[in-house]
Amino acid sequence: MTDSDRDRDTAGRARQARPRDALGRPLPYGAEGVEPVSEEPLPPEETLAAARELVGAGRPFSAHEVLEARWKAAPVEERDLWQGLAQVCVAMTHAARGNQVGADRLFERAAGRLTAFAATGREAYGVDLDAVVAAARGHVGRL
Repeated sequence: MTDSDRDRDTAGRARQARPRDALGRPLPYGAEGVEPVSEEPLPPEETLAAARELVGAGRPFSAHEVLEARWKAAPVEERDLWQGLAQVCVAMTHAARGNQVGADRLFERAAGRLTAFAATGREAYGVDLDAVVAAARGHVGRL
């Protein structure tokens, strides 16, 4: 595939125009997929609410995209929080797709990032980081 084969926005950035299923897998052009999420970062509380709603709807890949937008826009000192939460959602996606190795690796990475963030004592916007880390580590080795 060459760069000219990729979907691009008006600024020339790569964008995926193909529809996707609930687990983020690309579908053929013209197929009906799930509603895409905005690539624009939301405020922290809205990010968490949207991510929770998407996970509850069986769309952890979309939740990851919402969290990733926040992570990339967040102040440097908050990036471990947002990246760790996004990695939890990617791990959930891998687990739902049957990829145990990928799920395990991402649950461990997420737990590490969230533990590091918790150690800073910074605001986690109401997220119970100990519970998220325990849940992530509890999923390792289980499909």
